[in-house]
Amino acid sequence: MTDRVSIAVDAGVAHVQLSRPAQMNALDPAMFDALAAAIDALAVRCDVRCVVLSGEGRAFCAGLDMAAMASGGSGLLTHDRTHGPANLVQHVAWGWRAMPQPVIAALHGVAFGGGLQIAAGADVRLATADTRLSIREMHWGIVPDMAGYALWRGTVRDDVLRELVYTAREVDGTDGAALGLVTRIAPDPLTEALALARTIAGRHPAAIRAAKRLFAVAADGDPATILTAETTEQAALLGTADQREQVRANMEKRAPVFGEGD
Repeated sequence: MTDRVSIAVDAGVAHVQLSRPAQMNALDPAMFDALAAAIDALAVRCDVRCVVLSGEGRAFCAGLDMAAMASGGSGLLTHDRTHGPANLVQHVAWGWRAMPQPVIAALHGVAFGGGLQIAAGADVRLATADTRLSIREMHWGIVPDMAGYALWRGTVRDDVLRELVYTAREVDGTDGAALGLVTRIAPDPLTEALALARTIAGRHPAAIRAAKRLFAVAADGDPATILTAETTEQAALLGTADQREQVRANMEKRAPVFGEGD
């Protein structure tokens, strides 16, 4: 836990919360560092099977703290690929997509600019109907550069995305779901996200991670590559102790008990 991000792990579910509520969880250099550290720490934890990402207080994330960035954030923009294919500011959004566990974002209040790009890194995004969403960067005369273009590809139609980027137009959660910025609407996104995460955490952990790897291949792979990857992942799962336990638990109508280290 830091003064910017808190992490609580329970029964295989990690709840990561942006914790700068007085500033509507706006992104300053310390928040970038804290989010990157949270991603890196959770990605290597075998006991974490699903992650929920939320914001403390009245907003998910209002985007960049422009005053803080002007006084101390100039060094964050770099061509150096410090986190795999990404730099630091891209990693705090792309890192959720790249980590082996599924990630669910619970949105409320506002998700603007960088906050919306962070949410885009999640596998699933739940929002209230009145959540305010905006690809806000053009309002400040800049462009989205926190992996948004890579993350929105395939979820937001190209011409729609162009309009939203060029205009910085604000939409609510209902319209966001129709446009692909949000997966679906929930009256209480955090409660529903945690319930969904517990459901995912109760599935065969290795199969869940394999499924997420397949989605990464499917995003850019040609059919032959995707088909080969499916076979490879399935062959590694079939007949394992935990896969057999999942079958037995289903037949016996009980919760599965998976082995340690999954």
